[in-house]
Amino acid sequence: MASLSLSSPSAANTPSYLSSSSSNFFSSSSSLSFTTSQSLSRNSVFSCIKCDLGNGNPSIPIINERTLPKFLESARMEKSVNRTNNSTRLKLFSGTANPSLSQEIAWYMGLDLGKIKIKRFADGEIYVQLEESVRGCDVYLVQPTCTPTNENLMELLIMVDACRRASAKKVTAVIPYFGYARADRKTQGRESIAAKLVANLITEAGADRVLACDLHSGQSMGYFDIPVDHVYCQPVILDYLASKSIAAEDLVVVSPDVGGVARARAFAKKLSDAPLAIVDKRRSGHNVAEVMNLIGDVRGKVAVMVDDMIDTAGTIAKGAALLHQEGAREVYACCTHAVFSPPAIERLSGGLLQEVIVTNTLPVAEKNYFPQLTILSVANLLGETIWRVHDDSSVSSIFL
Repeated sequence: MASLSLSSPSAANTPSYLSSSSSNFFSSSSSLSFTTSQSLSRNSVFSCIKCDLGNGNPSIPIINERTLPKFLESARMEKSVNRTNNSTRLKLFSGTANPSLSQEIAWYMGLDLGKIKIKRFADGEIYVQLEESVRGCDVYLVQPTCTPTNENLMELLIMVDACRRASAKKVTAVIPYFGYARADRKTQGRESIAAKLVANLITEAGADRVLACDLHSGQSMGYFDIPVDHVYCQPVILDYLASKSIAAEDLVVVSPDVGGVARARAFAKKLSDAPLAIVDKRRSGHNVAEVMNLIGDVRGKVAVMVDDMIDTAGTIAKGAALLHQEGAREVYACCTHAVFSPPAIERLSGGLLQEVIVTNTLPVAEKNYFPQLTILSVANLLGETIWRVHDDSSVSSIFL
């Protein structure tokens, strides 16, 4: 019987790339800006893994700043909250899907991860035991439902059940990546809507609230009969893009398909109201190659493709090829969820993309690193959101 015990991060196991930074948001000037200053702080703001362009190994920039980034600092509550006192009734536990993200969240919040024992029996059954009291506590369980999707989902459900049976006051499922979000509607007859089914499972297991990042479609929030806090990870990527010092007039934001136009438009608005282009994919018939058209002008521009996830990277790779054909100078790909199912790595590392910018909502295996890959941490964004939910403060003000 295999087992895993998760507890608080220490100096020995805290990720070495934990760092912090602050940046100016995009102003009306002709270029994007980014500023930093040096001062150590335990509360991290951003961390980033950047793969070295020479050998593909991750090199780790450390930028330290005592203050929050602009998108968090500007949204601070007028009345400060004594979080040290409130933290006694807040418990943070991690599943096995992405423990490094959970540790970073705990580090940002100044908390210790709760002690939990998670085991796998020989027949694959999952065993969960909380190793500390949660009676009357506000409990947050961090567990993305990434690969292996069904196992991680079942583990989350059992964790919720364990907390409920241990008399937790409130249980919040923190799901950085909601695995079944794409099955959100019927496109053909006799199909299931798995996103609704999974929402029912989480609710019936005993969760009081869900905190999720960049759901594939907004209507998925309506599948839950409990409150859902939808966290947008755009500010993390926008702050990083600000460090590229690309002239605003050279930028164009590209939606890789018609379905992502609303997402790309919101992103472009934050990027100094950059122009928008759309990749239009059509099939002339069954088993006929796709016909791809570009709506908008990218000639001589730096194109930034925006999507919620990269799975097999077929859409991104074909879109990048079309953008180069249409005269784009450079092409960047930005997404929140790096699913990276084969053959994604081969497509993304083929030279069409200047940089692939993703977040750590789900773990990226070291074997999937490639020279153009940059991984940004959303730990601080999630940590700040958890604090605000616990304090009964506004979450949406973070993203205004």
